[in-house]
Amino acid sequence: MLDRPQSHYVELLMRFSPVALVFALGLVTLSSSSFGQRRDDQIDPRSMALLHQGDALRAAGNFKGAEDLLESALAIDPRNRGAYVALARVAQGQGLPGKAVRFYRGALALDPNDLTALAGQGEAMVQKGAVERARVNLTRINKLCKKGPCPQAAALNAAIAKGPPVEVAEAQANTKVPPKGQEEQTQKQ
Repeated sequence: MLDRPQSHYVELLMRFSPVALVFALGLVTLSSSSFGQRRDDQIDPRSMALLHQGDALRAAGNFKGAEDLLESALAIDPRNRGAYVALARVAQGQGLPGKAVRFYRGALALDPNDLTALAGQGEAMVQKGAVERARVNLTRINKLCKKGPCPQAAALNAAIAKGPPVEVAEAQANTKVPPKGQEEQTQKQ
């Protein structure tokens, strides 16, 4: 068997090693997370340059060229929230509101309080016909803009008031499920 002084050291080792291990892992995790992420104002300059070039192409109506540059901007720096918003605007310009909603979601994953992304996502939802979901975004924007009027809230409010495109509204009207009583009557006929 072990003599008394050796068993004392083994007992201390067994007693305090889990605590020391947890402390060490916490310290490693804390230090690695602070070095791993950059602030928004530290986005790679090459990514920002591609964002500006892509935005200019989008404004000129060259959606394919803009999309290529903006995807490159995200490949260089995935934290470039502006590139997500610009890609969403390209998708809206191409008539792809579902794709736009996904890109706005990417921007909102980086900053959930980005008013531009919230308003743009709401406008894309209206284009898609999801007016009620757009109203949820409008409510959130209004909560974030407590200090005064927000141009993002005004733009989204105008898009909601205008409603979805005619073809989307007609398609939704044609796919509505009749109330339960009417459903049985149409089956009997």
